[in-house]
Amino acid sequence: MQDEAGPEKTVNAARVRKERAMPNFAAWLAIALLSLAAAWPAYQWAQRKGYDALDEVSVHQLDLYAAGLESELGKHDYLPSLLELDPDILALLGGANDPQLLRKANRRLSSLNVRAGSIAIFAIDNKGIVRAASNWFQPESLVGQDLSDVPYFARAIEDGQAGFFAPNIDLESPEYYFAQSIRREGKVVGVAVVKISLAPVESTWAASLSHPQSEKLLVVDANDMIVISSVSEWKYQTTPLISALRKVRHGREQDGASQLIAPLGIVIEGLLEHGNHLVRLPRSNPSLAERRFMTQDRFMVRTGWHIVTLSDASDVTRNARYAGFGAGAFTAFLGLLGLYIVQRRRVARIQAQAAMDLRKAHDELELKVHERTAELNSRNAELRREIVERKRTEHVLREAQDELVQASKLAVLGQMAAGITHEINQPLTALRSLSHNAKLSLQRGNSDRLSHNLDAISAMTERMGRITSQLKSFARKAPLTLSPVVLADSVDNALFLLQSRVRSAQAEVSVEIAPRLRVLCDANRLEQVLINLIANALDAMQDLPADARRTLSIATQPQDKDGRVTVRIADSGAGIPADTMPHLFEPFFSTKPQGEGLGLGLVISSGIVQEFGGVLRARNDERGAVFEFDLKSMGEMQHV
Repeated sequence: MQDEAGPEKTVNAARVRKERAMPNFAAWLAIALLSLAAAWPAYQWAQRKGYDALDEVSVHQLDLYAAGLESELGKHDYLPSLLELDPDILALLGGANDPQLLRKANRRLSSLNVRAGSIAIFAIDNKGIVRAASNWFQPESLVGQDLSDVPYFARAIEDGQAGFFAPNIDLESPEYYFAQSIRREGKVVGVAVVKISLAPVESTWAASLSHPQSEKLLVVDANDMIVISSVSEWKYQTTPLISALRKVRHGREQDGASQLIAPLGIVIEGLLEHGNHLVRLPRSNPSLAERRFMTQDRFMVRTGWHIVTLSDASDVTRNARYAGFGAGAFTAFLGLLGLYIVQRRRVARIQAQAAMDLRKAHDELELKVHERTAELNSRNAELRREIVERKRTEHVLREAQDELVQASKLAVLGQMAAGITHEINQPLTALRSLSHNAKLSLQRGNSDRLSHNLDAISAMTERMGRITSQLKSFARKAPLTLSPVVLADSVDNALFLLQSRVRSAQAEVSVEIAPRLRVLCDANRLEQVLINLIANALDAMQDLPADARRTLSIATQPQDKDGRVTVRIADSGAGIPADTMPHLFEPFFSTKPQGEGLGLGLVISSGIVQEFGGVLRARNDERGAVFEFDLKSMGEMQHV
């Protein structure tokens, strides 16, 4: 058998090699053409998507720049109108020459200028003479200067308001003037001017540019002057950039023709689908590759300025090339795969003997799969049983935790029993005396005394009712329910239950919590946490000297993230020892004498805070121990 099979296998292998060595030239050519046909549409699609994505990012960035500039201008827009309300300024503009009045007006403008953060504020009479200025004490003071020929003065007289940009060449700082006419009895008596610097806006923009080489920013005023730019060489240049972009966008220039914008050296190459332009910048280094940028511009109605951003589009072209190459390569792969399948089918007829071996191996594999499947089914059944058992265990643990929480409440109530008994005994003793006096007053016919005694009895019973109602609410066993809770009310309830202990400890309690602040939690369990922490703080101050000041502070502090608020309870005790700190939240660990604590208060409180989505923490500060935990803030409750 082996002698006969050997030559046959050799012949079959030779035939297989021969079939595989006969590639179809037409098939290879078809694969190449299909790859080219797939690469070009993929390149165009990727380029379009890349420009769309770049446009979306650029629009968002442009919105931020525009909002920042509008905000900076809006902060000072109202300032000129304040001068119209100042009687001293009006008197000076009306022709008054009182030196004391001038000194008073100058100082007021200086104070207003400091508070507003502007460069200078000054008042000009209707003849163009500066009558008062915030920089009156400086050598470059404007007081007495004639500014009738400055553009914003004439425009403010005619139009009521004017804005004007003027670069400070010496300080290399962009400056802007707000001017507004001042009227008195319907007549223009002068102009109020506020001078600000746009350097903070320019610095903020420069800092926000994550890649200055790939993103350029410039602001062009109504006179085609670049007032702000991330490229220092462009600042204060006069350029027809905006009009050139508008002509291309409106089709008044041939789309395919490149246009050079002097003196920036920008070349407009064409218009994109979203109305943006594709431009080319001059190369700073001849060895560097030429880079293309996509423009975005925004018109500002307030000032008549245009904000223009240039975003590097080199990545778009590069990614589009990669996409085209990938599409062509994938198409070629599919073609080669198809060709391989065809070749494989050609040699399938000489592999009959191998098919028999394959069927045998398949049968063996099926048997192994069947055995493996049975094993997996058995393990799955075992896992399902474990899941059921785990759920039952979790249910039992949950019930045990609820019972532990309830037991902790009762333990706290037991510790407060003496104080609460004292709180109730006092009204009972008073009720006994008042009722006897009321009986005597009734017998003597003294109605005034009787009414006074009955009012006192009513107040005593109401106080006892509050105590018992609060105890009943605290001791009630209820499932965990998260809902908006007024934090100050929970703190008041906890302090009410502990008022006897607070008086006994002679502690000064300070509560700094917004009265309408709401947090997401369970009110009953939150009070349990507060009672535990406040009681621990009072215990920590027991061993202080008799003349020592005992303070208990309960306050909140908002967090910067996630809308959460931190509740902070601090005492003036001796603090937490260093060797105790790592074991604070361990079950049954207590520093109190035996019989006075189970060592579960902080453990249960920590578990309750975790159910609220927060963390209970402990630390020491310079005055004593601090316990704090965070809760989700629900904002302040509105007035009804």
